Amino acid sequence: MREESSARAITVSELNRYVRGSLVSDPILQSMNLRGEVSGFRVYGSAWYFELKDEHAAVNCVLFTRGGRLTSHQPVNGEQVIVHGRADLYEQRGTFQFVADMIRPDGTGALWLRFQQLKQRLAAEGLFDEARKRPLPERPRKIAVVTSAQGAVWHDIHKICGERDPGVPLVLVPVAVQGAGAAQEIAAGIARAGRLPGVDLVIAGRGGGSMEDLWCFNEEMVARAIAACPLPVISAVGHETDFTIADFVADRRASTPSNAAEMAVPDRAARTRAVIQLRQRLESAAEHALQRQEMAAALMRRRLEACAPTDRLREMANRLAMASLRMERATEALLERTQQRLTRAGIRLEALNPTRVLERGYVLVQDGDRTVTRAAYAPEKMTLRFADGRIQVRREE
Repeated sequence: MREESSARAITVSELNRYVRGSLVSDPILQSMNLRGEVSGFRVYGSAWYFELKDEHAAVNCVLFTRGGRLTSHQPVNGEQVIVHGRADLYEQRGTFQFVADMIRPDGTGALWLRFQQLKQRLAAEGLFDEARKRPLPERPRKIAVVTSAQGAVWHDIHKICGERDPGVPLVLVPVAVQGAGAAQEIAAGIARAGRLPGVDLVIAGRGGGSMEDLWCFNEEMVARAIAACPLPVISAVGHETDFTIADFVADRRASTPSNAAEMAVPDRAARTRAVIQLRQRLESAAEHALQRQEMAAALMRRRLEACAPTDRLREMANRLAMASLRMERATEALLERTQQRLTRAGIRLEALNPTRVLERGYVLVQDGDRTVTRAAYAPEKMTLRFADGRIQVRREE
């Protein structure tokens, strides 16, 4: 019968702590690239969880998105990827896992290298510096959108801008946003948008896709066109996790094309509420100032009444009259300034009223809640909105 060992038994916690310490202390395991196929991908909170497997084995992986912003690619199940990160052990469960900080599709190594090299070179030239970024106009006069005429981006931006402020016109600069020659079209489109009459803001972008799909926005000619544009440029490329060279050069980066529309056009209803709140504050300030003047006058009258000598009484009466006159003049001046502010605010608010345009003879063509801006978009039945009412019409070829 084998003799039992007299060595002390360790706890499970001690074992897991020792194994994790061995992993953490190995420099090779703390910075390495791992190649495999994605399986079981899911997003939970601020982390991506998935398995990376080959034909013989699999390993659990996690990427915490707040610390993994260097990645520009969200994988899908079955995709071959290269993951950078470190080996680790989750002590509470004794689970071995790979903690990733970057994911890229396998086979795009050359593209990734070109991306990093161009990014470093343009950054060294100062094209990404915050000091050269221009502020967006408070309320654009006209917005040029450089994107595909067939994609959903133009529709989404047009819809959201119209909902926030229908008085801001949009003009489409149609370009290819994928494939051969797309970068040249985008660069030329941005340059053309910067010369359009009345335009004071440019949005350039496309919907999501793979690194190859978005690559035209990583080309140097597009970056140079954005930097040379005389107007502020919003880059709206892909989804929130997608980053391109255009994002770093542009004056503002939008997480999605819809977000770009929200950045570009302030909410008209919110501006109206702000004007109303300003008027209320001015009226309240004038009322409080008048109350303070009345309290001061009352105090002065009480002091005057307490003085028995006739000369002192006459002197105080004169002072009271002068103070009352100054109070009246100050109150009138304050009320006049307040009224002028309210009048200017009312003029600005009235300038935003789209019905004034209709009173000058223009007609707003609508398809339900949607504004029809081009003949090509006209439906079979339409509503013509005049300043004094609406009529239903039918289109005839």
